[in-house]
Amino acid sequence: MLTVPGLCWLCRMPLMLGHWGMCSVCTRATCQHVCLCPQCGLPAAHPDIPCGRCLQKPPPWQRLIAVSDYVPPLSGLIHQLKFSRRSDIAPALSRLMLLEVLQARRTRGLPLPDRLISVPLWQRRHWRRGFNQSDLLCRSLARWLGCDWDGQAITRTRSTATQHHLSARLRKRNLKNAFRLELPVQGLHMVVVDDVVTTGSTVAEIAQLLLRNGAATVQVWCLCRTL
Repeated sequence: MLTVPGLCWLCRMPLMLGHWGMCSVCTRATCQHVCLCPQCGLPAAHPDIPCGRCLQKPPPWQRLIAVSDYVPPLSGLIHQLKFSRRSDIAPALSRLMLLEVLQARRTRGLPLPDRLISVPLWQRRHWRRGFNQSDLLCRSLARWLGCDWDGQAITRTRSTATQHHLSARLRKRNLKNAFRLELPVQGLHMVVVDDVVTTGSTVAEIAQLLLRNGAATVQVWCLCRTL
């Protein structure tokens, strides 16, 4: 679908002068209204208390914020961004994530991080796609929130199999020692930004790496959390 300046990408209604992306109605419809655990991001009984899963075996991060489940219309926009080289979609998707972060700050006192970390692509996949979608999301978020961001803070040490073909157990094994930290993070509050979190294996591996190197806390922000 072609995007036209001044028209909402979803409903095609006119936007305010100078706006580009989605109208306020489609933005509200895109954000989910499901009660999720504040730590793992999966369905829970209370949005402010970690679920039973996290009380028994918490993930290595302290907080997860997601815009929606991986369902239309957001899943379609992410697919266009990643596989149709529609990098122009990234700022509007970043804005959806920003709205969730600001809502969490207002209602739950979410602290702002010291630094954003984007999940890296293997160099060949990065070259084929032409960009890293997590970098594009981070770039806008860092500017709006006044946080530090460096696209080379985490690098991949080797190529890994495509995750969506693997089971949760194989995903974890596939990513073992696949990342290297390139910057000091001692005492810093970090956020790992990705487009989609499915089993959480990728962000868990990065979060563990950050904590082993002295990060004070780790949050995960994503567009979609597969429920």
